[in-house]
Amino acid sequence: MPFDAENLPALSEDCVPQPILGTAALAGRAYAAADPAAALSEAPVACLYDESIVQQLCFRKAEGMAVQARALAQNVLYRIRHPRPASAPLRLLALCAPGDLMVNTPLDFITNELDVRLDLLFLLPDQLLPAVLPDHDVAFCAVSEAAPPLLHHLIHLCARWPRPVLNDPRHLPLLARDTLSRALADAPGTCSPRAIAATRNMLHRHLQGVQPLPPLGAVDSAFPCLIRPLHAHAGTGLSLLNGDADLDAYLRLSLTDRFYLTAFQDYAGPDGLYRKLRIAFIEGRPHLCHMAVSRHWMVHYLNAGMTDSAAKRDMEAEAMDTFDIGFARRHAVAFDVLNRRLGFDYYSIDCAETPDGRLLVFEADTAAIIHMMDPPEVFPYKRPQMRRVFDAFGAMLRHGATRGINGTMVPRTGAIVPA
Repeated sequence: MPFDAENLPALSEDCVPQPILGTAALAGRAYAAADPAAALSEAPVACLYDESIVQQLCFRKAEGMAVQARALAQNVLYRIRHPRPASAPLRLLALCAPGDLMVNTPLDFITNELDVRLDLLFLLPDQLLPAVLPDHDVAFCAVSEAAPPLLHHLIHLCARWPRPVLNDPRHLPLLARDTLSRALADAPGTCSPRAIAATRNMLHRHLQGVQPLPPLGAVDSAFPCLIRPLHAHAGTGLSLLNGDADLDAYLRLSLTDRFYLTAFQDYAGPDGLYRKLRIAFIEGRPHLCHMAVSRHWMVHYLNAGMTDSAAKRDMEAEAMDTFDIGFARRHAVAFDVLNRRLGFDYYSIDCAETPDGRLLVFEADTAAIIHMMDPPEVFPYKRPQMRRVFDAFGAMLRHGATRGINGTMVPRTGAIVPA
């Protein structure tokens, strides 16, 4: 049966999914150096699903994917066990895809801090939806990257869904690194380094002198450039190449066949430090979620030494305190272009500032982790900031629940309507 002819499920409050801990609770335990496996449920299928997360948190991705497949073969519907359940929560259903921790928006990091009941529905290839789903006030397309068959399914499904849907999947192709760089190439006030997809064969043909790589930067050369595996995140497999010798050495150590090459843009500040910001856009408004500071160009929050440096934390605290009147105001034009071209209700970017003052966009994503796990005694400024971010997300869900079907602004039956 074609996906667009698939019957939609009935919605009922009598449908109660199996409760799971989910990514946020298990990651929080791991972040606090507690054993996440010690908290697993005794319910067999729920335990399997949570075990798949534990395996990934322990850097055993293959094992985690195998366990997840076993869980989803038995059940595709789960409910996140809320740490503080409310009597009348907003009811959110997330449409998810099988895959690792970077495939779906990690909503429970946010909803666990709100009066929101979160259910997860996994869409499996060639498998029809359950006949009955939990009733909900609003749905959210949590899939962050989708192959063409799944994308086709999501687009048709969301267009016919019986409740309002946030994060229209039609925009997902824009998030690919090469597509995003082209989409922002002419954006005013923005630096979007050119990125291309490349195969191992293409790179070998360049090294053999058969077909040179296209130039990536302002000069007629592919170098310097960054290389990473096609679907890699969080710096996995990321390296800076300054010439053919670096490329040859990289390929000898890599086991993958498809890559992104991106022109390298130096973004060190006048003090020699690199600052990378994660900004969440919620209904178009930017919110600073963290700023990592490092002496190395490859900056990630966990490797930047933020916990060990009071000076770096002071920089981040000041950035959060002045964001609306500083960074956001300087890049208001660039932010407006991003919102108009990407079109999501919720997404985030990792970004910086170039020495000439432009917004340097590294990537845009709907699956970046926005969290409040940092210890408040070390990061006292973060909890108030993240509370504002989460409250904005909650307001977006309430607004979405009143959006209605086909653009009408009539609340659905049982929806939580903002006062």
